[in-house]
Amino acid sequence: MTKRQASNAKPTVITAAQFIAQLKAHASLENAKAIQKYFSYGEGDVFIGVRMGQVFALAKQFMDMPLDEVERLLESPIHEAHVGAVSILDFQARRKKTPEARRKELFELYLRRHDRINNWDLVDRSAPYVVGGYLFDKPRKPLYKLARSKDVWERRTAILSTAYFIRQGDLTDTFKIAEMLLKDDHDLIHKAAGWMLRTAGSSDQAQLHAFLDAHTATMPRVMLRYAIEHLDKRQREHYLGLKKVG
Repeated sequence: MTKRQASNAKPTVITAAQFIAQLKAHASLENAKAIQKYFSYGEGDVFIGVRMGQVFALAKQFMDMPLDEVERLLESPIHEAHVGAVSILDFQARRKKTPEARRKELFELYLRRHDRINNWDLVDRSAPYVVGGYLFDKPRKPLYKLARSKDVWERRTAILSTAYFIRQGDLTDTFKIAEMLLKDDHDLIHKAAGWMLRTAGSSDQAQLHAFLDAHTATMPRVMLRYAIEHLDKRQREHYLGLKKVG
């Protein structure tokens, strides 16, 4: 090939099909059975038994995949393909050179195809940077809409997205959304909200105490236990006692 031909050659498109082919090369029926037991939520996904570390490494190699191909990954029935897709979104969102227009596209794809982000690991892997990172300097109304959703994964996105805000020292939305989720009936929302409360409390324990003083008696026990995990023994016993009385 001449230099002129090389310069005129079309760049190779990174495709979902290529990603899935490499995924399948790492598949293990034995691993699939073990992994599927671990992910007892979500409907319709097929597990082929690729270890998460391998999926993440592969996603890093495919980091520059076009978003229409990422969407094709999300449309796959293979759960590990979904993990790869949200990992690619996350890697692009974290990359400092990613322009604002692209961050908007990542955010919009995440919300538009939330029907395929249908398990806790997918939300946790991508919501903080893809959603929270994009909304940090913008109105946060989309999070409150998600928090009111009938879909458990959208509600989990709402609270997990605030992890990015917490890292920037902005705790307001974490406490507001956690309050909205106090009456949620799903265990995975109780755990997620408690986790974010605990993380926010590591930055500002006074705000956590104020929240607990106001809501311990009525908050789900799992949420409470997660929220107080980093408090000292005396404080944990105090709040557990309030819950017992309440």
